[in-house]
Amino acid sequence: MKYHQIDRDLFIKNRAKFKAQMKPKSVAIFNSNDIYPVSADSTLPFAQHRDIFYLSGVDQEESILLLFPDAPYEHQREMLFLKETSEHIAIWEGEKLTKDRAFEVSGIRTVYWLQEFEKILFEMMTHSDTIYINTNEHYRATVETETREARFVKWWKEKYPAHAVAKSNPILQRLRSVKESEELDLIQKACDITELGFRRILPFVKPNVTEYEIEAELIHEFIRNRSRGFAYTPIIASGNNANVLHYIENNQQCQAGDLILLDVAAEYANYSSDMSRTIPVSGKFTGRQKEVYNAVLRVKNEATKMLAPGTLWKQYHIEVGKIMTSELLGLGLIDKADVQNENPDWPAYKKYFMHGTSHHMGLDTHDYGILTEPMQANMVFTVEPGIYIPAEGFGIRLEDNIIVKESGEPFNMMRNIPIEVEEIEDLMNA
Repeated sequence: MKYHQIDRDLFIKNRAKFKAQMKPKSVAIFNSNDIYPVSADSTLPFAQHRDIFYLSGVDQEESILLLFPDAPYEHQREMLFLKETSEHIAIWEGEKLTKDRAFEVSGIRTVYWLQEFEKILFEMMTHSDTIYINTNEHYRATVETETREARFVKWWKEKYPAHAVAKSNPILQRLRSVKESEELDLIQKACDITELGFRRILPFVKPNVTEYEIEAELIHEFIRNRSRGFAYTPIIASGNNANVLHYIENNQQCQAGDLILLDVAAEYANYSSDMSRTIPVSGKFTGRQKEVYNAVLRVKNEATKMLAPGTLWKQYHIEVGKIMTSELLGLGLIDKADVQNENPDWPAYKKYFMHGTSHHMGLDTHDYGILTEPMQANMVFTVEPGIYIPAEGFGIRLEDNIIVKESGEPFNMMRNIPIEVEEIEDLMNA
């Protein structure tokens, strides 16, 4: 991996928090992701399942974590199972974790090769009553592929039908949503790399540059700073492309006078950042573009102030909607009659701002977090209002990553990334 090794104390703490929530005499199992085939002998780049990474720091395929806090012997309470490495594997695929190296990474002393898993699991099942299975229950999840985790669950249910079943996901949703200080540092590192990429492209952008050339400049800067690359598929949307919320073709030429909506960010050590900025192709905003831009910026700044312990996500979005409504009235995009006659389920402002304002962030760009529960200190949220005006040929979105603090102002992890109109214009014309 390109990133610097993470202190294993983080994963030791994470496991301790998870085990404290487990039922008596229960076992929890976590599997790595598969390496997914493309065709012939081609595969997609490996990306680790975030849950096993969160609990162990292990970042390779064909790995299993077993937790059993009430195991008869101490060495059985945390166990890793890894693909056995060899000189042949080292030559053809590169270095894999040895048992000693796995301990250095995870803090888990008991490490077995994968072929021993079924035998040891059988022994653990004889001492346990319940098994925690790790299904994906994120509110945005759409899973059409049978994952390694899903295959394990199917196999386990056939093999051990008499055991009770519990779910890991509700525990992980709560644990992963509140970040340890080490995690905040890793997200900050991802934000700092994103800043380097953004500053790189500001003087680079000129009329007739293509969206994919901007993408190339960004990936160059991200990788040279130890990121694996983009935290998510980048959006580089010039002109009316910005009005397609998930535009990812990035294949158009940027025309003089247009705006470019950039929703691009780096990952670092599997942790995401998530940034949106909107910049003028010609290096200067028109009067109307600036007017709309500053309206979006005001909404972002006001929304950020509301991220505090105890805030409910649903109510927060209602309040942001009121602020956006006021701004759209000021811009002449809606009028008082539109507001008076609006459908409460789809308010008038939704014509120009149709997506949500904030989501949890961390190991996943849309990270774990239970949206019906109040915000807590050390949660990280995006704040990303936008105004999209197809009739005027542009859309504007601005997005920062914010830490909820126990008291005082929320902390903006992207505070150093240019966002004011004047600073962007100065850097583009330097």
